[in-house]
Amino acid sequence: MPAARSQIRLGAVDYLNARPLVYGLEMRSDLFTLRFDVPSKCAALLHEGSIDVGMIPSIEYQRIPGLRVVAGLGIAAASEVRSVLLVSDVSREKIRSVALDPASRTSAVLTRLLLKRRYGIDPEFRDGGAADASLVIGDPALKTRLNGRVVLDLAAEWRAFAGHPFVFAFWAVRPGVDAGEVGRIVRESYAAGQRSFPRLVASEVAASGLSEAVVEDYLRHSLHYELDAGDLEGLELYYRLAAEDHLIPPARPLEFA
Repeated sequence: MPAARSQIRLGAVDYLNARPLVYGLEMRSDLFTLRFDVPSKCAALLHEGSIDVGMIPSIEYQRIPGLRVVAGLGIAAASEVRSVLLVSDVSREKIRSVALDPASRTSAVLTRLLLKRRYGIDPEFRDGGAADASLVIGDPALKTRLNGRVVLDLAAEWRAFAGHPFVFAFWAVRPGVDAGEVGRIVRESYAAGQRSFPRLVASEVAASGLSEAVVEDYLRHSLHYELDAGDLEGLELYYRLAAEDHLIPPARPLEFA
């Protein structure tokens, strides 16, 4: 008898913004194993080889050698995203310290770029703790209380600065993994989420405690998942600026699976 095919190990982001991409995955345990983590953990697992495919923060493509990107899919925002926020207790020009979210990699770099290049601010950056401003991402950002605070929506800020959407995450594949099989799996998963969108929304309302109106508007209008040339141009600019500021090594072009 032929040897059983080994299962592909997938790691996905455990945030509401990823649900349309992963909706169909949990029904295919015959093809792969699936785990959920915060974005930074997902990248670390892919880097160390504990998973074969990861939904990684887009900046991590430049830090993990040999990755290929599953073409056409990602988590992106054309303007206000509502789940990647810099929240401050002081006016923008008075920000002297910023607490970064340890779960974030891409948004942490984006914060540095925008404060420096859009506003001419060079604060001290910390991993969590007390600070003038804090980076808040994912589901906690959707639930945080913003009354009376200064808020920068980083996707909207990027659009105003760069003129492009911002790509927060995408599927990436380690060397030696059947990229064609992976691409088929994740595209089928996304298609299943689109076909069952009302059911997906209802499930996330129950799980998150957010209202149906908030969940549906966020997934349908704040985000998009099919990447086009404008998304990729914005991503290339982001990489170039990050490399110029020595936040990543010299940027390498995207290699698609």
